[in-house]
Amino acid sequence: MTLKYKLTLTVLSLFFSTANAQLTERTLTMEEVVQLALENHTQLQLSKDNIQIARQQTRIAELQKLPSINATANAFYLGDALILDKDFSKVATVNMPHSGNSYSVQASELIFKGGLVKKSIELSELREQLAELDHEKDAQNIKFLVMSTYLDIQKIINQKNVYLNNRKLATQRLENVNKFYKQGMVTRNEIIRGELLLKNLEQGILVLDNSRAALNYQLAIAIGISPDVLIEPAASFAEATEAQELAYFQELAHQNHSVLKSAQTGISMSEKNIEIIRTDRMPTIAAFGGYSMARPVTSTLPAQDFYTNTWQTGVSISYNIDNLYKTKEKEQLGKFQLNQAKNVLVLQRQNLDVQTNAAWLKWREAVQQAKLYKESEELANENYKIIEAKYLNQLALQADMTDATNAKLEAELQYANSEINVQYQYYSLLKTTGTL
Repeated sequence: MTLKYKLTLTVLSLFFSTANAQLTERTLTMEEVVQLALENHTQLQLSKDNIQIARQQTRIAELQKLPSINATANAFYLGDALILDKDFSKVATVNMPHSGNSYSVQASELIFKGGLVKKSIELSELREQLAELDHEKDAQNIKFLVMSTYLDIQKIINQKNVYLNNRKLATQRLENVNKFYKQGMVTRNEIIRGELLLKNLEQGILVLDNSRAALNYQLAIAIGISPDVLIEPAASFAEATEAQELAYFQELAHQNHSVLKSAQTGISMSEKNIEIIRTDRMPTIAAFGGYSMARPVTSTLPAQDFYTNTWQTGVSISYNIDNLYKTKEKEQLGKFQLNQAKNVLVLQRQNLDVQTNAAWLKWREAVQQAKLYKESEELANENYKIIEAKYLNQLALQADMTDATNAKLEAELQYANSEINVQYQYYSLLKTTGTL
């Protein structure tokens, strides 16, 4: 190993040590991390805004129940009236009051249109439900994002502890080798092998520190705290529930997943849309009333500079005859859309069953792997102790010691990762069911 390479490693180690030293440590449990994310994540703020928009659109739709009221006021200049004969020749000019103005108030209210207003409001409320389901889906995604990042940090901490423990053992072994070298019992080559192993462990620690810094920044942004805070995961996690059969989790998904709820809401919206289309077959009945005041009075000659006051009230009935042949085609389109919405629900349920099955198998696999890796770790540690004893008594080669060390390191890393993987796969399964 060159001096330049050693210097580079030393500088990088000092850099990351200094960077970590500047961070403020904060221990957070999984529940605290999730709660902070739900309160502060920008994506959830956007989905909350969508809910508010949908609710306001429902309020606007409800305004259709209220009467329409219109008030107008006009001021105008009225010219003299010109009277013409049948051959368009001028007969006379009649002086008119030149100043004129008018005021009016008109009101109308829909009485009947086949329930159009009510159905429109109900459709808007269904859109509200969709916005809330989108928020629920986003919340599930954000929960899983921060929980998986939290677990990744814990995995790195576990890996670093394994590296630190092995570095400690490698340092002790190197000290023993130096003693043997001074006594002439081993060659310089044995010392070099020990130093190389130590440097490889230090490189691994350096990579882990860098990876943790990146994950810490990502998690801090997600939960809305300063990136200068070094997040320390709590020592323990909630235990996964006892093993359940696949059918249990599939039933959970069918009852709780927002994707299926959204698909069911889509069917309800399609049905409501058909109801709205059918209202075109109904006549429109409305009540109206008004009051107007205008001057001058031009219905008499000469014109009189007085106000004419009139008022009216009544009921109007209107019907678009073309709806007799247009509504049928619109309704057929609505039925096609309803059938499509039903097929979407079937497809979503099938996809969810496939995803739940895959997540359930991964979880079961992770549990079984953790048990196997635990046994492998115990065997690797036992093998390491045997080889180390032989090596210290000159009954084993450095190559045997290196193989035993690598096997021990790999087994410990696999077991440390497998414990975290069990938690990760369980949370992934819960996310698939929509109950994270």
